[in-house]
Amino acid sequence: MFTQRLSGILLHPTSFPGPYGIGDLGKQAYAFLDWLAQAKQRLWQVLPLGPTGFGDSPYQCFSAFAGNPLLIDPEDLRRRGYLSYRDLAVPPFPLNRVDYGPVIQWKQALLRRAFAQFEKLGDASAFDAFCQEEAAWLEDYALFMALKDAHHGRPWHEWEPALRDREPAALVKARDRLAGDIWFHRFTQWLFFDQWRKLKTYANQRHIQIIGDIPIYVARDSADAWAHRDQFLFDEEGRPIVVAGVPPDYFSPTGQLWGNPIYDWEKMAADGYRWWVERFRANLRLYDIVRIDHFRGFYNYWVVPGDAETAVHGEWRDGPRQHFFDAVIAALGELPLIAEDLGEPDPGVYALRDHYNFPGMKVLQFAWASDARDPFLPHNYDKNCVVYTGTHDNDTTRGWYEKASERERDFVRRYLRVDGHDIAWDFIRLAMMSTAVLALIPMQDAMNLGSEARMNTPAVAAGNWAWRYLSSQLTKGIQAGLAELVELYGRAYIPPEERKTSQHAR
Repeated sequence: MFTQRLSGILLHPTSFPGPYGIGDLGKQAYAFLDWLAQAKQRLWQVLPLGPTGFGDSPYQCFSAFAGNPLLIDPEDLRRRGYLSYRDLAVPPFPLNRVDYGPVIQWKQALLRRAFAQFEKLGDASAFDAFCQEEAAWLEDYALFMALKDAHHGRPWHEWEPALRDREPAALVKARDRLAGDIWFHRFTQWLFFDQWRKLKTYANQRHIQIIGDIPIYVARDSADAWAHRDQFLFDEEGRPIVVAGVPPDYFSPTGQLWGNPIYDWEKMAADGYRWWVERFRANLRLYDIVRIDHFRGFYNYWVVPGDAETAVHGEWRDGPRQHFFDAVIAALGELPLIAEDLGEPDPGVYALRDHYNFPGMKVLQFAWASDARDPFLPHNYDKNCVVYTGTHDNDTTRGWYEKASERERDFVRRYLRVDGHDIAWDFIRLAMMSTAVLALIPMQDAMNLGSEARMNTPAVAAGNWAWRYLSSQLTKGIQAGLAELVELYGRAYIPPEERKTSQHAR
């Protein structure tokens, strides 16, 4: 599927610098793309872009289709005439991290002011067209968010039964009563998608492809679960019969209890997986390539009772496997997917991945606990994989090395013939020189940062997803170092017309 050796940076937009408390889709995003192109990097991987809920995790969103209003660029709203310079006066937010509580409060108020001005201006043709084009998911999402606001943020399964169960008469009354709020949530989605599509066009013009991220599961408290309850294993009162997780392993004696509702795969198969087809269709408009988080769940998945307190007492169930992907490919054509196939190895998962030629993932930080046969060591790779120095769920490479056992550090030093003083860039070089067709570097590793810059610590509820860099950290030195490795290890972008000429010459 991926034939050209390329490399890029893993960086979520919330991490961009700027004065507004959180990274956004404005000038710093464009500056990053210019920097990326000069560094000869042709891939930019983001985390899921949906509206985040409790814990601020992009992997627990209120919608699998919507965008995060926190990423909307305020300066663009001023240029449109929706805000004044005075509106953009900001509290003293920290510059190197996201303090989500104050940021959410400030930005929601800002977007409300912009919406009020938008209504006065009256030029809504592009907005109306967007609402019509995206109505299939937008109407349910906007009503869901308006109802959440009206219920002071309470999850949908705690609403009064008529609204919880989407009784038609109750929905009609709610749409009438909350019309203004519904229009506001449509408005924020229009802004997000308009800004994102312009940014994506800018990236593609610089031969940069964007890699997105689809978590296999959706949040229980989401518009998807509320509006498509029949597609999930819920009881009559909206309680999940079973929930997702992973069983006990070396890392956790009680497993991981994620709590996401489980799909009713039989019901989904009956309509050709229509909800999933639309989800892929929407994401392939947002991104050039999509990474599927927890790809294993399409082969088999761990379920535990809905009222369980740990993931210990569960069972494996068969996923939809080839039947699912055959249906999606029949509807959409070839899928440019990366399969997140990490975790306990299972031959069936790899066989499903390889049947469709989806590249799997290799993480260099995982390679040093065993011996030369470890599948994460580069000499054991096949070409059709994507190598990362680390991921958003890992410590930074420098932080990992400082905490690793002496046995692992010794293995690293002997394998790489280094002394370990510049371990982040040693790993970057190793990723770039590997046979993996794609190499992805978290920005924290490119900047040689320690554990203070870690993006997420799984199973820790607070303090995650907050890291931001300062504009001064995006240096020409890092840019030049990445560009040199691209040239050394054959990861330079070749335009399609030159590729054809080169192949013909051979």
